[in-house]
Amino acid sequence: MSRPVRILLAVLAALLVAAGVAWFLHTHERVTETVDAPRTGEARSNPLFALQLALQADGQRVQSRRRLHLDRHPPAPRDTVLIYGDPRALSSADTARLLDWVARGGHLIVRTPPPGAFGGDEAHPLWSALGVHPTERQACAGWQVPALEHHVEFCGGRRFMLAGIDPRLSWGDFRDGFVFARIAHGAGSVDVLADLDFLTTDKLRDPPHVVLARQLLAPRWREGTVHLVFDPAVESLWLTLLRRYWPAWAPLLLVLLAWLWARAERFGPLLPPPLAERRSLLEHIAASGALLYRYGYAHRLYGAVRDAFLARLRRRDPEAAALAGEPQIARLAERFALPPQVLRDALAMPAPGDRAAFRSRIATLLRLRNQL
Repeated sequence: MSRPVRILLAVLAALLVAAGVAWFLHTHERVTETVDAPRTGEARSNPLFALQLALQADGQRVQSRRRLHLDRHPPAPRDTVLIYGDPRALSSADTARLLDWVARGGHLIVRTPPPGAFGGDEAHPLWSALGVHPTERQACAGWQVPALEHHVEFCGGRRFMLAGIDPRLSWGDFRDGFVFARIAHGAGSVDVLADLDFLTTDKLRDPPHVVLARQLLAPRWREGTVHLVFDPAVESLWLTLLRRYWPAWAPLLLVLLAWLWARAERFGPLLPPPLAERRSLLEHIAASGALLYRYGYAHRLYGAVRDAFLARLRRRDPEAAALAGEPQIARLAERFALPPQVLRDALAMPAPGDRAAFRSRIATLLRLRNQL
């Protein structure tokens, strides 16, 4: 191939590449797409992680932990303790210590128990001390922030009533119940809300929730430390293994089941039950008698019955058995109170083929035998 031809082919190839690039740039547009990556670490286990970061960015001292742990993290008199989970998980000792701390100037934030199994809520020492009575009434309430659209809050919780308490601040009334109340307790205060779901990472991005969170933390803002307790309930070991460590025990369970299946004893198909006897002894005797009668051996059957009657007669009445002929007939007629002709016929061999006489004499001999 000559040099001019090679140059021409190179120019054509460059033109094709340029045309392809121009077509691609003309038909495609560069855009930027943001994809939320799955949460990891504390952001995955702590629903209040965004609130923690926001408070830290605003210069507020904050501690976030799963359990209350009053022995290791005792709050100061000017601190704020926010318990995100169900307050019924607090023990009586922790409740008493929290109320004593609030009386010395602390600020406690709790929610009413979540909807569901209702019963025994008022018996908790926290509600007894504050005069709070949770109800089953839905807690939806309108929330209006200036320059923002109307917002509805607390639909995931339930309202509560106050008995003999005049709250400092409240949201609701004594007739329909409250969704928020700031109750004075000694030198401090306790905020009771129908729900704290607006403080989670997913909900805190909404401006109305940010404003509500700021007002909720206002009493001790930047005076002390905010303690965020997001899971006061102590989860059992078995429930923890079931919910969080299934990638470890599920394969081991499959291996165990496979080993048990490999070691199990193999059984063949089910065998049919052995056949039971189809006829009883009486059925066999009746069948044998019917066979003899059918083949002309009725006289043997009659003879067997007559011999059986005479054998029992010899045992029960030897004198009558010793007689013969008419004296015996007379003695038996007197004994059984029957006409002599009946006994005379019963003790005489029936004529061959006379079925009626055969059946009648057999029946009479069996009845007389049973009466002896």
